[in-house]
Amino acid sequence: MSARTRIRSAQAGEGLGNEIMVKGWVRTIRAGKEVAFLALNDGSCFANLQVVAEPRLANFADICAIGTGAAVAVRGRLVDSPASGQRYELHAEEVEVIGPADESYPLQKKRHTFEYLRSIAHLRPRSNTFGAVFRVRSSVAQAVHRFFAERGFLYVHTPIITTSDCEGAGEMFRVTTLDPAAPPLLEGDVDFSRDFFAAQAGLTVSGQLEGELFAQAFSDIYTFGPTFRAENSNTPRHAAEFWMIEPEMAFADLMADAALAEEFFRYLCRHVLDTCGEDMAFFNDHIDKGLMARVEQVANSSFAIMEYGEAIERLKRATVTFEYPVEWGLDLQTEHERYLTEQVVGGPVFVINYPKHIKAFYMRVNDDDKTVAAMDLLVPKVGEIIGGSQREERLPVLEGRMAEVGVNPEGLWWYLDSRRWGSTPHAGFGLGFERLIMYLTGMENIRDVIPFPRTPRHAEF
Repeated sequence: MSARTRIRSAQAGEGLGNEIMVKGWVRTIRAGKEVAFLALNDGSCFANLQVVAEPRLANFADICAIGTGAAVAVRGRLVDSPASGQRYELHAEEVEVIGPADESYPLQKKRHTFEYLRSIAHLRPRSNTFGAVFRVRSSVAQAVHRFFAERGFLYVHTPIITTSDCEGAGEMFRVTTLDPAAPPLLEGDVDFSRDFFAAQAGLTVSGQLEGELFAQAFSDIYTFGPTFRAENSNTPRHAAEFWMIEPEMAFADLMADAALAEEFFRYLCRHVLDTCGEDMAFFNDHIDKGLMARVEQVANSSFAIMEYGEAIERLKRATVTFEYPVEWGLDLQTEHERYLTEQVVGGPVFVINYPKHIKAFYMRVNDDDKTVAAMDLLVPKVGEIIGGSQREERLPVLEGRMAEVGVNPEGLWWYLDSRRWGSTPHAGFGLGFERLIMYLTGMENIRDVIPFPRTPRHAEF
């Protein structure tokens, strides 16, 4: 048999008029006495390739009995299709069943809820929606690396196992080799000095702190890897395992940070519009009407900047009633963020200079001693999608902030050292990759944009 042709290539007309070989999974089959039509998909594109099989084939009866979900190899001639809705079709000369599927195959030709598809996450990539989701996810991940590589950023693999809690939230998964039924004790408490790392260790919540160390050597770096939060949350926006993109820049202030975040976000919006057109059209038509127009607007707009104090005043003057209170010193909730970006600005907006007591210890304290040089990027429909700050580079101020919020300096001696020798103003931000994919596809649940979601009581696959 000839070399395999991907269905994406066949749909582009490669091999037209010639004999080609395709392999894939049967999405649907319509069989009669005179002809059988198989819709074949190999994951390389959204569209199926129609295979036409006729009774002259020796195994025509077997072809007519092929079940939805079966894996097949088809050799035949690629020709122009007389049918509407497709440009080409494959006239089969040989059809081989590689992996059969019977009527118990869970993805029959009918609509399935996303909730049901989560229960068969091992099969859902074969569906239209999730085929589109994971092609977009793959393409955007590659675009992330391309963006930073084009700008000279160093890619850093930060640790997954850590003994520090970057956010100070304490919501870490524990990593241990101690016997849970009989751990060693010291004065009534677990003696972690006898654990594998001789300390209490967990899965990382962020690669930022280690990223800052590398920025102090390479100037511009980024991390892109898995992070973990042991937060018992069942909202559509939270997962226990997710991926984070975290650039850090030495010799940079808050405005340079915001400029990079704007350029980055617009770049990714433009990328999906230019390179994922077929899948984006599906999302626009079937998942989120108006999605492409919204992404296009962001790709072409310049982002507004608003002080936190001004944001509070705008919210106080709002003619709508909010569920959560609005006062200076309180954090913004999603309803507030969406109001600012959708009703006040009419597009993306950076809110900057938040009260220091609601932000992390590592953010640079402003001259007023009440706020820190923090920024959140808010976008329509979602609210906050990027959070960042200028980092506190002054050793005495950083030590003071750690004491204020109760962060133990002994566990972060190495972080303090970076402020002791050759410290520079530096800044960075974090973008949750799954939240980005949700925004770009219109999918409304984080469980539906990650291959095998990890949420409370769910780690089946």
